[in-house]
Amino acid sequence: MNLEELKKIREKAQKDVELRQKQARIRVVVGMGTSGIASGAREVLKTFVEEIGKRNLTDVVVTQTGEKGLASREPMVEVFEEGKPVVIYGTMDPEKSKRVVVEHIVNGKPVSEYAIEAM
Repeated sequence: MNLEELKKIREKAQKDVELRQKQARIRVVVGMGTSGIASGAREVLKTFVEEIGKRNLTDVVVTQTGEKGLASREPMVEVFEEGKPVVIYGTMDPEKSKRVVVEHIVNGKPVSEYAIEAM
């Protein structure tokens, strides 16, 4: 495979991701900076992906971002939903993540006890 073929593959992958994000009703962003990872963000990310996949929620996309700047509240998760305030959850773990999927993503009711803020 040459460089030109690799560029075409990368461009197609980027377009696919952009298309998925445009079609997404909800975007879940997990902070995967150093302190997030040290606090268990990998398991949180994995749980969101698995729980959303189990429910076949095709209009929900899970992505990751870097450090959010609030190490004491890691792992942090932001939930972006069309037409609603962004909800930022802190000190997440797999069990809390499952609850956010069921209550917030599926049923539309943010889990206020885990929320740091809604913007």
